[in-house]
Order: sequence, then structure tokens, then C-alpha cells
Amino acid sequence: MTSDQLLAPTDREEALSRAYLQAVAAGAGYVVASLDFDRDGIDCEIKAGGRMRPSLGIQLKATIHLGDVQEGHYRYPLKRRNYDLLREPTQTPRVLVVLALPTDEAEWLTVTEAELVLRRCAYWVSLADAPESENQTSVTVSLPELQRFDVSALRALMDQSRTGGIR
Repeated sequence: MTSDQLLAPTDREEALSRAYLQAVAAGAGYVVASLDFDRDGIDCEIKAGGRMRPSLGIQLKATIHLGDVQEGHYRYPLKRRNYDLLREPTQTPRVLVVLALPTDEAEWLTVTEAELVLRRCAYWVSLADAPESENQTSVTVSLPELQRFDVSALRALMDQSRTGGIR
């Protein structure tokens, strides 16, 4: 970290996860509302227009330690509190979105005249109806490799939100 940086690497990971979410939502034509306080396990809400004006609650995480795919899933340790809040029944569906970043911080972001590149991608999972856990501090959740959080996935999630649930 250089002497003039105010953000630690974990702060930059969080900021890039928010930028990723904002870019995907903008690509889909949706609005992102950031919440001032994460007291309910949600960092942001994405809102769409059209029939039923659907919303989606988002818990954002970022990591350089997502590891390799095992049997079609990534494994991510989530704090027990966040796990419990994401599995509760709610009127607005909620998902966990985890941004995987390269291990080398110098590879996270590149800006040139031709492009802005944020390396790797995010994956999403709904924990609605997930079982209660015996673990006290964290619960390892499975992020399906095929559930990449991108524009088409977000549109599909909003369509599911119109009907009241995401599975």
C-alpha cells in the first residue's frame, strides 16, 4: 500500500464488488440503491421497472480466495449471521453475490483508452430455504459455477422476483 492510500485491500475488494454490481445492473437497465447500514444482511437493492416493479436484495462479497471449482461449485465461507439473514423468508428475494478477484491486486483493474477491465467475475446463489447450520461462526456455501452474475442472469432473477421467489 502506498503512503497516500486510504483504502486497505479488503476495502478495495468491496468497492470493486459494488462497481461490478453497478455495471451489471446498468447493462440490464436497472437501478441500484445502496443501503446506508447493513443491519439486515443486504448491502444493495436492485430495482426494475415493468410489471410488478420487482426488486432484489443483494449481499455483496469479494474475495481473492475463491479457489478452484469442485464438482461444479465454488466454496465460499460466509459468516453465520449473513447466512441466517439470507435464508429467512422475505417479501423481496435476496441473493448472495461473490466477486472473484485475481490473487495479484495489480490484475484487478486495468484502464486504457480502449477499455476498462475488471478481471474475473461474480457468482450468485439464493439461500432461501437453506437449512439451519450447526456452525457458530461461518457456513460454507456452494456457488454454482454456472450461476455467473451477469446481465442475462440478473434479468432472469428479476423475472423470478416478479413472481415472488428465487430458487
